[in-house]
Amino acid sequence: MRGRVLLLALLLDQLGEPPPRLHPVVWMGSWLRGARRRWRATTPAGQVAEGALGWGAGAALAVGAGLLGTRLTRLPVEQGGGLWQAALLKPLLARRMLFEATRAVETALEAGDLERARWLLGWHLVSRDPGALTAPEVAGAAIESLAENLSDSVVAPLFWFRVGGLPLAALYRYANTADAMWGYRTPELEHAGKLAARTDDLLNLLPARLTGLCAVLAAGPAGLDARGAWRVWRREARQTPSPNAGHPMSAFAGALGVRLDKRGVYVLNAGGRPPGAADLARARRLARWTLTLALVALVFPGRRRG
Repeated sequence: MRGRVLLLALLLDQLGEPPPRLHPVVWMGSWLRGARRRWRATTPAGQVAEGALGWGAGAALAVGAGLLGTRLTRLPVEQGGGLWQAALLKPLLARRMLFEATRAVETALEAGDLERARWLLGWHLVSRDPGALTAPEVAGAAIESLAENLSDSVVAPLFWFRVGGLPLAALYRYANTADAMWGYRTPELEHAGKLAARTDDLLNLLPARLTGLCAVLAAGPAGLDARGAWRVWRREARQTPSPNAGHPMSAFAGALGVRLDKRGVYVLNAGGRPPGAADLARARRLARWTLTLALVALVFPGRRRG
């Protein structure tokens, strides 16, 4: 039934997000903020221990909630069991939100409103300060975020649901949220956030590579440069600080023929042209095809066994 649930969850995602008070990712964020406020350790070892304990307790709650949700929705397909599981899986995805955010940045760039494009980029898509970015850098950052979050916020939760149902999907989403909140090399988080960052890296190893491969295969049907996608992916997937983000981002850079440049951090497809607003629409088309191929990989093996 898991293959059907994946498809139903994506259909439900078209309806938008549940209210914040009912959103499980909001609950995860609240737990992580509360745990951080309780940190008191001043030594690296103590900070690692505090971070690990806070992370572990939240992870246990996420898995427990997933198990409870599975138990409550363990109904035959004809009685709506698949639909109920899809309704619980849907808030762990962010496909519609991701596509709408990139479309909003595109609209602002097309209108020549760079300040608004920067604000939208910083509000919805990136954690770094976009205030000094040029228009091509804003477009490039939006493409990078679309590619990376297609893996992190859509393919990965679907992948882990396919492997282990709601408990693993909930654990993954919690780990990804913890990394987004704690996984920084700042004095406060360098040690306390270490487990969060490493676990997110581990859980994204397979989904990121699946997304990168699907992006390469999707470039042709999307009307883009499949050879360029393969060449840049093979050559530059490991050039980002993250062991995973470079896989979808490099494939997108090659397929679109654009240079993706995060100042002082990495450059992907250095020989590509500067990205513009029109490339965001092309990137979303590639993302739709990439997700379609990822769904084929995730759904149909289950159907053959069933």
